[in-house]
Amino acid sequence: MLKFNFAPFLLLFFALLIFSNCKVAPQENAKTTAAKPQEREIYQLKTYSLDSEVQVQTVDTYLEKAFLPGLKRQNINNIGVFKFKSNDTAAIKKLMVLIPFTSLNQFAGIEDALAKDEAYLAAGSEYLNATYKEPPYLRIETTLLKAFPDMPFMEATKVKGARKERVYELRSYESPTETYYKKKVDMFNAGGEVKLFKRLNFNAVFYADVIAGAQMPNLIYMTTFPNQIVRDSLWNEFRIAPEWTKLKAMEKYKNSVSHADIMFLYPTEYSDY
Repeated sequence: MLKFNFAPFLLLFFALLIFSNCKVAPQENAKTTAAKPQEREIYQLKTYSLDSEVQVQTVDTYLEKAFLPGLKRQNINNIGVFKFKSNDTAAIKKLMVLIPFTSLNQFAGIEDALAKDEAYLAAGSEYLNATYKEPPYLRIETTLLKAFPDMPFMEATKVKGARKERVYELRSYESPTETYYKKKVDMFNAGGEVKLFKRLNFNAVFYADVIAGAQMPNLIYMTTFPNQIVRDSLWNEFRIAPEWTKLKAMEKYKNSVSHADIMFLYPTEYSDY
C-alpha cells in the first residue's frame, strides 16, 4: 500500500494562514484605531419658580449644600446656578440651574443615583421632605439641550469680578419651522457665528439645540461679561463686524428667527462660575 506524506501540505497550509493574517491585521488595526465621531454634551436647564423669600432660601440651601455636592460625587462638574437680574423685586422669582451631562443616559440616571446617596439625602432633607402645605417652590421647568458641533463641550467662563455685577446673557432663538431652524443652526456653525463670538471674546459657556422643551424649534446659548458696560460694547462691535454684515445679508439665512428671548443673569455665590 502506498503511503501519502501529509507534511508538505501541512507546511503549505500554515504558510498560507500566516500570510493571510499578515494581510488582514493592518486592516483590522486601521478599523480599531480610526477616530470616533466627536461626542457632544447634553445640558439641562432647570428653572425654579418661587413665590416667597422662604422658598428662595430653602432652594438656595438645598442646591448649595445637597444638590451640587451630590452631582459632583457623580463626577458632574461645572454646574451653574443663576438668578435673574430683572427678577429681584418680582413677586415670582426665578432661579436657574445649568447642568452638563456626558450623555442622555447619565441625565436619565441622575435621580436614581442621588436617591442612593446618603450624604445628599441628609443634607437635602428639609427640601426633600417638605409637605404639600409648604412646598419649597411653585414649579420646576426643564429644558434639555445638545451642544453644537462647533462647541461640543461647555467652557465654564473665566470672567472675574463681583458676581452681582457680572452679566451672563442667555439667548433663545425660535424659528418658524424646522427647516428654517436648521438654517439658523448652520449659521452658527458652518456660517461662522460661533467663531465670530470667540474672536470678539464673548466668553461663551455653551451653544446648543433644544431637544426637549416648551419652545421649539429653538436654540439657546450663553455668553458672559464682567459687567453691563463691557457687554454693551462687545455687542456694538458684533453688529458692525464684517463677518456679521456678510452673514446677515446671505439669502439662505434670512427669516430663520421668528422670536428671540434675552435673559440677563448673574451667578450665585455657590455657582461653579
